Amino acid sequence: MSFDEALSYLVSLGHETLTIKLGLANTETLLGALGDPHKEFPAVQIAGTNGKGSTAVTLDSICRAAGIRTGLFTSPHLISITERITIGGEQISETDFARLTAQVKAIAEELVQQGRLEALPTFFEQVTAIALLAFREAKVELAILETGLGGRLDSTTAAGAEIVAITPIAKDHEEHLGHSLAEIAAEKAAIIRPGVTAIVASQKEDALEVILGRCETVGIEPRFVEPSRYENISIGLRGRHQLVNISTAIALAEALRERGFKITREAINRGVETVAHPGRLELWEGQPQILFDGAHNPAAALALRYYLDEFIKQPITMIFGTMRDKALPGMATTLFPKANELILTKIDNPRAATIEMLMAAVPEDLDKGRIHQASSVAEALQLADEVTPADGLICVTGSLYLVGAVQQALQESSVGSV
Repeated sequence: MSFDEALSYLVSLGHETLTIKLGLANTETLLGALGDPHKEFPAVQIAGTNGKGSTAVTLDSICRAAGIRTGLFTSPHLISITERITIGGEQISETDFARLTAQVKAIAEELVQQGRLEALPTFFEQVTAIALLAFREAKVELAILETGLGGRLDSTTAAGAEIVAITPIAKDHEEHLGHSLAEIAAEKAAIIRPGVTAIVASQKEDALEVILGRCETVGIEPRFVEPSRYENISIGLRGRHQLVNISTAIALAEALRERGFKITREAINRGVETVAHPGRLELWEGQPQILFDGAHNPAAALALRYYLDEFIKQPITMIFGTMRDKALPGMATTLFPKANELILTKIDNPRAATIEMLMAAVPEDLDKGRIHQASSVAEALQLADEVTPADGLICVTGSLYLVGAVQQALQESSVGSV
């Protein structure tokens, strides 16, 4: 199986955002048939609404600075699916990804034939299995797993992590996780199981109450994230909101130290200073500059707005696209007024919001002369090139899927200006 064939097979299972089964049985059966690769190494699992990816990559950076061989599993990817699986800081090769996909595909089809599975595992279930197989093969010392959606029934929960963390919870994916903050928190808090070390970042009152209740039910004393005690430390990630994620990653590193991992203060400092997270307040230098941020819900949009207010002084051209199930009015009210020029575009994704949906979310008092519509990413980039001064800034936001599409288009383009 070639890499392209592997990718085609996974995509044929249905887009990951539309084929969410939210159940552990398929993943557990699949992992069992693969020899339970997750039992060969300890794991950390990180759930939450905002910041779980940044927390995961920061912890990975700290552990690698300490000389620990890590496997990191994150989602979604920006350009290549291989971004989701890194070992020792390096993406899995296309060759290895294809080989492991073929292995998982064969086992999955056999399980269906035997009647042990009713249907093939989903895209995310199979990619999770591919990642855990890759980690076993690479003999990682620690797996760091970013939860895909929720927690209670997410595929990564089947790995049985000994240390878990919950980053700040906000409303998102309500059609799957519940319409109240308490319901969403219950799904995520379910990763807290008897015997785990549970790290809890700052939470809104409704979410915190649910998390504390879960901890009491399973007999766990949670550890609350405190502001970093590491003085004079520089942070590799932009945005004040990252202080919470950095502090959560440090708390996880300290929990790992208690379990025998040799993580020094120096390693923590170095890991925090050198961490990078593509697509999250990621700045590409040029004329104009381009700022990428996958803010995909009101809380993330507010964090981006704070950053723009504090640090960006030049004119802003905003390219915005998102998913139809997002809280569009809240995101629009927060972000759109900050744009000197606003370009609304539809992402090539079956769950994407249409231009009409985006226009309907535009605040009534916003100058309509500043709003442009683009039917594709290519058209959005062309418009941005035309309306942005050389000393301006293009901000691409609303979805990591949009960020990935724009970055891919820019890398493939021979146009130097944008």
